[in-house]
Amino acid sequence: MSVFETLNKINVSNKIEKKGNLSYLSWAWAWQTLKQYYPKANYKVYENEHGMNYHNDSMTAWVKVGVTVEDLEHIEYLPVMDFKNKSIPLSNITSMDVNKAIQRALTKAISRHGLGLYIYAGEDMPSEVDGTPIKLYNTASKQTPQDKKQYWAEFSQICKSLDVDPTDFLIEWAEINMENKSDVANTIVKYLKDKEMFTEQLINYKDNKNENI
Repeated sequence: MSVFETLNKINVSNKIEKKGNLSYLSWAWAWQTLKQYYPKANYKVYENEHGMNYHNDSMTAWVKVGVTVEDLEHIEYLPVMDFKNKSIPLSNITSMDVNKAIQRALTKAISRHGLGLYIYAGEDMPSEVDGTPIKLYNTASKQTPQDKKQYWAEFSQICKSLDVDPTDFLIEWAEINMENKSDVANTIVKYLKDKEMFTEQLINYKDNKNENI
């Protein structure tokens, strides 16, 4: 199986983050995942003739990052942009702006090798990856009443399959972690997106509770 085929089959649905209308992957997660599959993979931030880690046309700037996997390099050029995804005037660019652009370019260069490519290709997310169905969940701000019922039912079913009361679990978790009520819905979504992590937390919760009885 080729590098592209291997990476393109990885389900990234529970690692997608949102910024406005754009979807993206965490650069740290993307790099970690790539190195797990291909330990010899490396990347390069291309400097300009003056040794700067960005390039410019006297008005705006961009970065150039290459990722090499098994002797094949894919290069990504990315403008240095603000929070609205607009190019920042050269005179206003900070080192933090450049650093963020490099991280985003790194992630997109990795995607050219196959990892989460459909996110950046402007395509709809596939209904399944490697035969595994992908389920998408809305965060609290976008949930409909029907979503809430569906998510709670699924959340409860997983809890009860491990002999854990879902309400008790959320109440105890909330006392330690939550700052506002919207976190309840977002917490349920987070757990449904990463059921492996959720199951581990439930087991730990159950074990700790049994020890305190």
